[in-house]
Amino acid sequence: MVNENALTVSLEEFGLSKYEAKAYVTLISKGTISASELAYYSDLPRTKIYPTLLKLESKKLVIISKSKPIMCTAIAPEDAFDSIIHEQINKVNAMNALVSNLKKASEESRKSRGSEEKRYFHLNANNVLEQLRVMIDGSKLSINIMADQWGLGLLAECKEQLNSVIRRNLEVKILVPPSQICSESYRIIQDGVKIRVSDIIQNSFIFDETELLIVNSDNGKGATFSSTDILGVNQSKVFANIWKNAMKTESLVDMTKSEAQEIYKIIRVVNENGLHHILNSSIIYKKPEHEMLKLLEKNGINLKLKSLDEVIEIMDAALQIMCSGNVNFDVNAKNITIESKLNTGHSLPWASILDEYLQKQGYKTRMAYQNQSNKGEKIHLKISKY
Repeated sequence: MVNENALTVSLEEFGLSKYEAKAYVTLISKGTISASELAYYSDLPRTKIYPTLLKLESKKLVIISKSKPIMCTAIAPEDAFDSIIHEQINKVNAMNALVSNLKKASEESRKSRGSEEKRYFHLNANNVLEQLRVMIDGSKLSINIMADQWGLGLLAECKEQLNSVIRRNLEVKILVPPSQICSESYRIIQDGVKIRVSDIIQNSFIFDETELLIVNSDNGKGATFSSTDILGVNQSKVFANIWKNAMKTESLVDMTKSEAQEIYKIIRVVNENGLHHILNSSIIYKKPEHEMLKLLEKNGINLKLKSLDEVIEIMDAALQIMCSGNVNFDVNAKNITIESKLNTGHSLPWASILDEYLQKQGYKTRMAYQNQSNKGEKIHLKISKY
């Protein structure tokens, strides 16, 4: 089914006003109707119908009858927009030719000088937001962003521009610090944008891997660097490296900020100390007893106060983030399956946390590890009450 709202928005981008676009789409779908019917079906004010029709007629998009009541008919799209399309194509071709000639002149000028000029522009705090909107709108291929709380706040005010580039299928990636997971600004810009978490110490906005905007969160001032500067390319490489190792956030989007922050903290503790902690405990004590729970408690996380469902939800989100895994609890079979898509053994700390938690809650547990070759690994926890 054709989405009339989407058609209306597209026509607005084509140069029609909102009223003109709604009226034209309505006429296309309804055929020849009276002006009053058009007002009804398009949900436009009656006082605006006739001026809107006259504008559409002047643009050769509708035919208006001279009779009473006034009847109106849409010109077929292929006839209505053919000349406009060709006009735009000619303009684009002329612009491409102009850009090519200007580029050639620039290259010849640089050769004669024997060096390339650096081009950058300082922006005061009042102009940074508008410049950011312009650069988002002008992107052709990709947008990569590292943003702290200040930068994320700026992006939240660019939601319209971000939505526009996403509709054009541009890839938008944002790295944010842990403190901004599920924050108000995070939620405003989340739809359609890929967001990961890492330790961010700057606001760097990279467009098409060449154009660069850097913003100082201490004073709000910024600077742009053009595609002639190698800085943009270097920043793209830095971003790609951080992105590869950053934490995914998709499984956290439906959580509160405090819940998401807690999961990130648990992941950080387990990542930094979990496997090493388990191995050391096994060597020293042969069979560690509640070592992972103690490790988490030392870092201010007390899982013993949570229900089993809450703990499983935390473990499931963490495994999705760390290894595209999951936790499944078969209540009838009294079996918990911890699955990882990676064969690294790093699912063991998460299984250990669940195992220790269950024992603390009065369950008897039996753990079985299953390596699935290149398909990942599974750990089965069979539980029963003492």
